[in-house]
Amino acid sequence: MKESFPRDLQYYKFSLYGFLKNLKFFDPFIILFFREMGLSFLEIGTLFSIREIATNVFEIPTGIIADSFGRRMSMVFSFISYIISFLMFFFFPNFIIYIFAMIIFASGEAFRTGTHKAMILEYLKINNLTKYKVDYYGHTRGWSQFGSAISSLIAAALVFYSGSYKIIFLASIVPYVADLILMLTYPKELDGEIMKEREGGKKKFIHQIAATFKDFIFIFKSKYILKALLNSAFYDGAFKTVKDYLQPILKQYAIMIPIFLYMEKEKRISIVIGFVYFILFLLTSFSSRNSDRISKRMRSLPTAINVAYLVGMGLIAITGFLIHLNLYIPGIIIFVVFYMLENIKRPMNLGYLSDLISSRVMASGLSGESQLKTVVVAILSPIMGFFADKIGVGGALMVIAGILLIIFPLASVKRIEE
Repeated sequence: MKESFPRDLQYYKFSLYGFLKNLKFFDPFIILFFREMGLSFLEIGTLFSIREIATNVFEIPTGIIADSFGRRMSMVFSFISYIISFLMFFFFPNFIIYIFAMIIFASGEAFRTGTHKAMILEYLKINNLTKYKVDYYGHTRGWSQFGSAISSLIAAALVFYSGSYKIIFLASIVPYVADLILMLTYPKELDGEIMKEREGGKKKFIHQIAATFKDFIFIFKSKYILKALLNSAFYDGAFKTVKDYLQPILKQYAIMIPIFLYMEKEKRISIVIGFVYFILFLLTSFSSRNSDRISKRMRSLPTAINVAYLVGMGLIAITGFLIHLNLYIPGIIIFVVFYMLENIKRPMNLGYLSDLISSRVMASGLSGESQLKTVVVAILSPIMGFFADKIGVGGALMVIAGILLIIFPLASVKRIEE
């Protein structure tokens, strides 16, 4: 019988956090929402670029603040930022206002990214459970994906009955307020190694920031860490770049299929997108929970990470080829498989990085990984958009896959002892 980690109260808190955090009702309809608000595709692309650049700018300082002054407060600031941005998206349908909303949303992303993962790893370290890190994170991530599955159904229902995509941002506030409250119940020891005394004032503040930043810079001097960060950033960046293109693919398929013809077009689209995303996230939840089992079938964790990278890029290319031939059903199925692989690979990357990076600067290290990922997204997104305009979404997917395969040698990870 397989040895497993204990399911205590904190495990369920970690899982609940992921479930609530992924009740992002706007995710399956974000592009369609912006179109409903009267934005052009160029304006939508500009907003996404601003979000990535702003996240990139905020990433390092917010990671250092989390390591220096407490991860719990960093998470609280994150959810406050999200909630403010949701209110702006709902109440002020204006492109200029949306720019500021995206910047505030990006600050929330920067405060959150890497911080909660560092809290999980801190908890495992304190309780001598680090040998379960891939399995543990895979299970908690599985709850996140289950949240996404439920979110897609709720979002579809909201759009179906309201007749508008606008309601999804107002509804998203509810689970994020709940997650903010949940953060306040986390134990103090998950803040990590932070400044214990506050009387020193500005001098201690500067010293702590400098010490943490020095440790953060040090992690990039290791070739193992650098390759691990690049591997994760390239793959996750590619995933983030192409994942939303499932929406226009599903929209086109929903318009073509000869069912629900008595309904309005938008309602038919909401049913198809809600159903497909529900199935998709149920499957990704399952794949997250089995990440550890799959990685152990490989010769080593680095081998598993490399194989997953290559297979993932192959799936993008195959999806693109099928969509280019207007074979929507097999193309959508392959795209779903690619989603599943992302949730198998991500816990593997986290486990490998935790073997390389000191727990003291783990939040900074993972924030650094996220910063690299946003750079990748910022570069790949306009390339994807350009080729989608020129040769279609299918052709653009094949181009992105080709680029990521060409640069794979830069991101091929190895055994630490090699």
